[in-house]
Amino acid sequence: MRILMISPGTRGDVAPMAGLGSRLQAAGYDVAIAANPAYAQLVVRSGCEYRPLPGDLTRIIKRATRGGPARDMLTTWRELTNYMDQAASGTLAAAEAGADVILANSVAPYAYDVAEAFGIPALGAHLQPVEPSAAYPPVLLGSARDLGTLGNRIIGERVMAGPAPYDAPSARLRRRLGLPKLSRQAADRRRGRRNATVLYGISPTVLPRPADWRPGLVMAGYWWPVPEPEWSPSTELQDFLAAGPPPVFVGFGSSAALDADFILQATRKAGVRAVLQGAVEVSHDDAISIGAAPHEWLFPRMAAVVHHAGSGTTAAALRAGVPSVCVPVYTDQPLWASRVAALGVGPQPIPYKKLTAERLAAAIRQAVSTPSYVARAKLLAAKIAKEDGTVPVLQALRNLPSR
Repeated sequence: MRILMISPGTRGDVAPMAGLGSRLQAAGYDVAIAANPAYAQLVVRSGCEYRPLPGDLTRIIKRATRGGPARDMLTTWRELTNYMDQAASGTLAAAEAGADVILANSVAPYAYDVAEAFGIPALGAHLQPVEPSAAYPPVLLGSARDLGTLGNRIIGERVMAGPAPYDAPSARLRRRLGLPKLSRQAADRRRGRRNATVLYGISPTVLPRPADWRPGLVMAGYWWPVPEPEWSPSTELQDFLAAGPPPVFVGFGSSAALDADFILQATRKAGVRAVLQGAVEVSHDDAISIGAAPHEWLFPRMAAVVHHAGSGTTAAALRAGVPSVCVPVYTDQPLWASRVAALGVGPQPIPYKKLTAERLAAAIRQAVSTPSYVARAKLLAAKIAKEDGTVPVLQALRNLPSR
């Protein structure tokens, strides 16, 4: 069976899919992953075939997080729509290269249109709980504020029914494919009525499966990125780690720029050593900057991890069994940050727009000096280690009707 994964987005969207793809390959499937060119090597390293989706979402996100007047918001919307238009065309081209089943992430509804035209099944493969539920506020609002069980559900349904940058691209693609007119919202409802399968690469230990989810929604467990056996730490990093107590990691991924002077002010106020990712040319007795490094190697060597609470980074910190200090920026990040605090593995999150050196320093001090955070983080890591997010995916693939 030839599996085509459609993974528009940033590295955090692609890396878990590449990890899942690698494990599906080991189970005997042929896997291709369509993603932006920046992640071609990541896909190839996983052992999967790479197929291109034009565009660069990271650039759009970093500009948008700086904020600005309403005209900038309109510019961002147009840029996102253009990005999704390219992704939709790229999805069609990727499918034309061959596929028996498509796995689509949460921002690729046009993948279902392509699957319909080709007469092949499509499964959801999501990293964010976008399904409306009473158990959590809608992630697309970018807030972890609980609206109550009724409010969470109702507002979640209204958000899902609202406009999105991929709506127009999906409509254009359906016309191009000669498919009947069908809005994305109507397509969502149709899949719901058919109890279509959506697999979530989320640990049920971290976010228990909501009671109001329909049966076809599967909380599979985390899909871990592919290990990088060829990677090795620099001598400078090894010497820094050996020169003192475990430092604190600070990095915000593709979500926001990292101001080294600001971070150093906070870590020095907190009295900790620091490893900075996303900064350049930092080399002091108490701080060092690094490039890309596998989280599974780096995080267990840290006293705490300061991050943006992206789904993948949060999962990596929980897997490492170390406390987190979360600084969420947008979309699902406030939800994961709130889960970190609720699980007792870190202090209350600091929204990125309210971040100050003093608040960050206080949160870091709390994270490294609270024994219960470490104890609960290690316990949670042990539970997560027993989960295998690949098994439900394999089961869903085996349950597909034979062609």
